Amino acid sequence: MADFLLIAAAFVLAMVALGLIRILRGPDDADRMMAAQLLGTGGIASLLLAGTATGEAATIDVALTLALLAAFASFAFVKAHSTPADAPTPEDDA
Repeated sequence: MADFLLIAAAFVLAMVALGLIRILRGPDDADRMMAAQLLGTGGIASLLLAGTATGEAATIDVALTLALLAAFASFAFVKAHSTPADAPTPEDDA
């Protein structure tokens, strides 16, 4: 069973590596952020699979920390790219 979990972790990491292409070539900042979230989710999944396969509790702690950091990163992205409701838009100037 441990071999299957390690193979599954390697497969998840391989699929997440494809997400790096979207981060590098993403047409928009939102696409890049979504790819970074995919990277974090895949990293968490592979860490949890590897931690379960090897029985090490440290990898599970690292996965939970990574999940917390991913939530803060998405919150910071939304906060930085949102506009206040009272802010004038470019259409108002025309």
